[in-house]
Amino acid sequence: MELPILYEDKDVVAVAKPAGLITHSDGRTKEETAEDWFKETYKKENAAATPECPIGYVHRLDRDTSGVLVFAKNSAAYAFLRKAFHDREVKKEYLAFVYGVPKKKKGSIDFSIGRSRSDFRLRSAQPKAKGQLREAHTQYEVIAETEGYSLMKMNPETGRTHQIRVHLKAIHHPIVGDSLYSPNHPAALGINRLGLHAYEVHLPLPSGEITVITAHIPNDLAPAFSYFPGMSEKFAPV
Repeated sequence: MELPILYEDKDVVAVAKPAGLITHSDGRTKEETAEDWFKETYKKENAAATPECPIGYVHRLDRDTSGVLVFAKNSAAYAFLRKAFHDREVKKEYLAFVYGVPKKKKGSIDFSIGRSRSDFRLRSAQPKAKGQLREAHTQYEVIAETEGYSLMKMNPETGRTHQIRVHLKAIHHPIVGDSLYSPNHPAALGINRLGLHAYEVHLPLPSGEITVITAHIPNDLAPAFSYFPGMSEKFAPV
């Protein structure tokens, strides 16, 4: 397995994760993971790691979400980046193709998230969600629209499981191709997967600098942009 490297220095490597690849093993399956790629590619660094001084992925992307995925190559960078994500110092931008057109074109979704009472796989932003409700904040902006669909920029300020997917469902504009949160919606826009892409990350580095890492649109989402005039040129796949 090869993953395209988007950025690399002595502390950090960021790759473009494709849809369908899980970030790390869930302990139930034996499929390849992005973590396996990291361990194979950086054998020397992994040989020096210990449970007390870990390295590797510092955040996660859902299996069906493509885009920027960041790994730490040494334990000091791992601790630094984990803290940066925890303290919301990392700015993340996603692109989402959604059903419908929100009346409010720009705003914030602030519903707390718990577990679904009907399906253990799902999270829920309903008031009676199961378990502890954890605060979750997502900024959004509609950047293009066509009849019955929108292209939205999503900036999650917290990192809850399935956060963007749950929040968009909660405002009645679920993501195109989301088999978990919009299973009864028809396929659309030429998308045959989850229409969510982690497009850009503004990442603080251990050196004190901030780098902007961009994962251009993958080919499997490219057809959707033809429905939104001007967007193909702005987010052209490479």
